[in-house]
Amino acid sequence: MEDLKTSVKGQVLAIQDLPTLPGVLDEVTKLVENPETSTEEIANVIAKDQVLSAKVLKMVNSPIYGFPGRISSIQHGLVLLGFNVIRGIIISTSVFDMMVQAMQGLWEHSVGVATASNILARRAGFDDPEEYAVAGLLHDLGKVVTAVQLPELHETILNTAKTKNLSYYKAEKHVLGFAHDRINAWLARHWHLPGNIREAMSRHHSPHMAELYKSTACVVHLGDFMVRLFEFGNSGDDQTAYLRPEAMKELGFKMSDLERCMDELADQLLDVSDMGF
Repeated sequence: MEDLKTSVKGQVLAIQDLPTLPGVLDEVTKLVENPETSTEEIANVIAKDQVLSAKVLKMVNSPIYGFPGRISSIQHGLVLLGFNVIRGIIISTSVFDMMVQAMQGLWEHSVGVATASNILARRAGFDDPEEYAVAGLLHDLGKVVTAVQLPELHETILNTAKTKNLSYYKAEKHVLGFAHDRINAWLARHWHLPGNIREAMSRHHSPHMAELYKSTACVVHLGDFMVRLFEFGNSGDDQTAYLRPEAMKELGFKMSDLERCMDELADQLLDVSDMGF
């Protein structure tokens, strides 16, 4: 069994097997590293890829980020949302087709968690709630990698979750010896994602263990919990999510705060589901 887990880990984490990101992202990342670069220059590079820029504009104008229908250009989006958010959107739209094929309902679940994370971050009074939303959008990418690279093991995980009545997360650990949060950590490092998004991706199941960006991990943990309660989309199982009390404490939330966020999310999920990505 240990040999299987070691070989599986090697297969999952093999660089050439990772979803490839558009070349635009490399260009843009280099530009951002230069403090002299203007948002106009960055926007021009993204706009060169017309399909990508159309997808990015659709996403930034969705209800997820709180500016529905108000962002008219990539440059406007960069100014309002910041580069980390735009980069996260580029990544998510790039693996969108893979995600849709990998697991029915996973994209909807991810968009739901992004929406919930924005609501929670605003309720908690955090700056840049859009960055929390992007962390929510990317939180299950590790599942896509397993489904695309190791489809047979992915089927085994889904069957294990069903037959043993486990969460997808526990079924992953049972079959692989590790779960998508570990793959997320590796992906985030490989793609040079910022620390707050990286930690949320790798610690949303264990937010109490987050080190530098606990609030981001806690927001995504709660967002995941809320969306699963609403059964919006599908993250691989039909288990009730576990809510870690540490996450509520970290955000200074009472149950009444969570209930208000749930009410707001109920309204917004209707808008999100109408978008038809």
